[in-house]
This record gives sequence, C-alpha cells and structure tokens, in this order.
Amino acid sequence: MMAGHSPIRTFKALSALLTYPGAELVAAIDEIEAVIDDENLLRPASRSGLQPLLHALRTDDLFDLQERYVELFDRSRRHSLHLFEHIHGESRDRGQAMIDLVQHYERGGLLLTASELPDYLPLFLEFLSTQPPGEARSLLAETSHVLSVLDERVSSRSPAYGAVFMAILSLAGEVRAAPVATEGLAEIDDLAALDAEWEETAVAFGPGTPDDGCSVDRLRIQMRAARRDARQTTA
Repeated sequence: MMAGHSPIRTFKALSALLTYPGAELVAAIDEIEAVIDDENLLRPASRSGLQPLLHALRTDDLFDLQERYVELFDRSRRHSLHLFEHIHGESRDRGQAMIDLVQHYERGGLLLTASELPDYLPLFLEFLSTQPPGEARSLLAETSHVLSVLDERVSSRSPAYGAVFMAILSLAGEVRAAPVATEGLAEIDDLAALDAEWEETAVAFGPGTPDDGCSVDRLRIQMRAARRDARQTTA
C-alpha cells in the first residue's frame, strides 16, 4: 500500500455495529465510537444518528439487544445483511456472484473461512477497511443502490440500526438528511419500479473492461434487481 494511503477504520467500526451484539461487541463500544470520532469522516447528522444505537449497546440488557437484532435482520429476507439476497435470491446467478466476490477478496489480501459468506455486509465493510481509501469508497459506491433500499427498509423498523446505513451511504457519497421515522412508512413493495430503476445498474468489483485479459465476466458482479419470489417476502 502506498505511503499516505491509510485504510479507513470507520468502515470496520460500522461493520462491527451491524454484527450480532455479543458481550465482545458491547465491551468495544467506546473503542468503536473513538475510531469514528478520531477519523471524523462522517457528516454531523450521521454521527449524531449513531448515538441511539451506541447508547443502547452500552446500557440495554444483552438478551434484549440480541432479540431485537434477530427479529430485525434474521427473520426477514427483506432486511437480510447478505447483499446478493436482494439481487439474486436463490438463483444460480448468486453462486457465481459469490465466487467473483471471493476472488476479489483474495486479490485484496482477504482469505475467507469455509463458513463465511462473502456477500455478508459486515464482512464486505471489514474488507473495505483494509483497502486504499479511494478504492474502498469506489467499491462501496457500486453497492449504494442496494444499500439505499436496505436503508429505507431497516430504518422503517429500527431507526437506530437505520442510522448505520445512513453513515455507510454518507461514506459512499450518498446523502440522507436524517434517520427515517419509525411510524407510518411503507416498505418498498413496488418491485416493478425497482426492477426498472436497477435494470441497467451493475456493481463491478475491481478493474476490467470487456476487452481486457482479466476475465471481466468473473470480475463483474451483476447487482441487478431480478423479479423473484424472494424479493416479495415481507416476513
């Protein structure tokens, strides 16, 4: 890595906030907040938006924290932290996309264990925390259309966790003025509109053009909104 190109530790801090809240995470909250404050990369609204979650992780009963996390992220495919769930569902395309992303991680120096799924958002953010800032922001921006949908879906159920997505999007250059209120918001159900919006949108992890020798088909992970039953699941 070139001198002066220190990785962005805020990516790892936000990654930690999206993981299952165990005792280790609770014990690290002060350190996580210190990283965010020291790097000072988030907009004031994003930093203040994280305070309710940081406070809850410091003070709430651990069992309650874990129960709320499971209810939010593990009981609804609409809130899944696995990025390809929102694009490929259970289709065969997801398998190839996983392979492509694993290969990109390996080129960036990250070797996964057999139990780790590469499209898990906290893992993706942790990988970004090891990369040069320009490349990390570019990779994150390529997923912003998926993250924006997750932002709206999660924020309508849990503004505290929605604030993490707000912060992630701010690092990608996207702006949301404030956390979404918890009451009165419909989830994104217009799949046809989303399909039309994402029809020409793709995420390309890494360099490459159709004519180069880098096997661009294996580098490009097509993050497209497909019409499928999994996208219609609301439970």
